Amino acid sequence: MKEGSIAGIVLAAGEATRFGGCKQLAQLQGKPLLQWVLGAALASDLDAVILVLGSRHRAVRSALKAELAHRRLQVVINPDFASGLSTSLKAGLNRACDEYSAAMFLLADQPFITSNLINLMRARFLRAGRRIAVPVYRGRRGNPCIFERSLYPEMGRVTGDRGAREIIGAHPGDVLEVEVSDPAVCRDVDCPEDLSCFKEDAP
Repeated sequence: MKEGSIAGIVLAAGEATRFGGCKQLAQLQGKPLLQWVLGAALASDLDAVILVLGSRHRAVRSALKAELAHRRLQVVINPDFASGLSTSLKAGLNRACDEYSAAMFLLADQPFITSNLINLMRARFLRAGRRIAVPVYRGRRGNPCIFERSLYPEMGRVTGDRGAREIIGAHPGDVLEVEVSDPAVCRDVDCPEDLSCFKEDAP
């Protein structure tokens, strides 16, 4: 394992019941929603990108053939995606745990996360020596977040439809808050109406 190496784990396995369709492939400016954050991750300085798929994974893979051919991309299929977000988190960690000293979790429904923002988070995390890094926009915490390898076992015990927020809450002294000027860290797509707002604001 290379010290200081960080894998990006893109969580894109959910059923998106509130959205009412395959949210990963919903169109934003002629591109599938997932393609936005996946492209940013692959263009960044992350050592690897692990894409966790589940619901409708065959359709998603078919739509993202170019990205799937990238040498730094690994795809993990989570067969237990219906049991909640925690199962995808653990599926990604299982792939990353032996090779990378930290993991950055990216959400498939945050299309305006950029490679510059990813690189900022990565650089600040590596300099600070903290175990967790969280972006903060005007006092509000968002995503993507980074977790040191020492926290993987604890993260592996999270269950149900929960992510790593409780891990952050359990280790307040280990959290580096990275102030950012981009509201994208606090914006995601939950329903089609949200996607319409993103279309209006798209760069």
